[in-house]
Amino acid sequence: MIKLKERIVRCLFFFNGILVVIILLGIFLLLIFNAIPAFKEISLVQFLFSPNWNPTSYVTPSYGIVSMLVSTLMVTAGALFIAIPLGIGTAAYLSDVASHRVREIAKPIVEILAGIPSVVIGFLGIVLVGPMIARVFHLYNGLNAINGSVLLGIMALPTIISISEDALNSVPKSYQEASLALGATRWQTIIRVKIPAALSGIIAACMLGMGRVIGETMAILMATGCAPAMPKSFLDSVRTMTSTIAIELGEVPYNTTHYYALFAVGFVLFVITFFVNIVSDIVLHKYESQTR
Repeated sequence: MIKLKERIVRCLFFFNGILVVIILLGIFLLLIFNAIPAFKEISLVQFLFSPNWNPTSYVTPSYGIVSMLVSTLMVTAGALFIAIPLGIGTAAYLSDVASHRVREIAKPIVEILAGIPSVVIGFLGIVLVGPMIARVFHLYNGLNAINGSVLLGIMALPTIISISEDALNSVPKSYQEASLALGATRWQTIIRVKIPAALSGIIAACMLGMGRVIGETMAILMATGCAPAMPKSFLDSVRTMTSTIAIELGEVPYNTTHYYALFAVGFVLFVITFFVNIVSDIVLHKYESQTR
């Protein structure tokens, strides 16, 4: 009977793993089969290296994604610049400094922050963060890359904090005790012992936070201005790849070059996220093999 239960559980896990692979492969095939027809009329060089995206032009429609790619990278980099130090610092505080009572209050707050809808975050960007940015930098409005970076940094914080805290808590107590016994302070123990020992989990947390940022749509759509032009600084309005798809796919005529070009944009976004996950997995395994 026990062997039968183990076999059923093993088959169930195997089925779930195969199902995930099939879904991922289905998404990949859907994107690539709908993206290929776009390149019958669009030059691949123009698509990958042109900064002009104007598919509704009556003269010469243009389908370049460079401006969208730069906008996506700018907002992602800005969000990670904000979220990674705050996230790791908060995780270290909750793991090693905060009292039990503070930890019991702070943990649910972090989890609640993860459940706030992105449209609510977008409203905060419009009515709170945007006007503050406009006053500080003397702009007409605050709908720019900085606004999007701040909002996405807030949205990435719960992921980074939760996973980093779990990674820090999983470090053996003997590491901390040995460091303190050698005369190190609590601060030195956290910075030089616990964080390096939990680095693989912290890297995973940052990569998952990055995936959360790259795939976000609604907050970016509401708070960055969505200007389809090449941004020159973080004070310019930006339009990311996700917001372009969200804005245009619902109104584009079916089976047109514009329609297929949006699937091509989605395919590029899929490849970027897949590449990020592969690189993070390689880094994690390499670090784990070095620490063993």
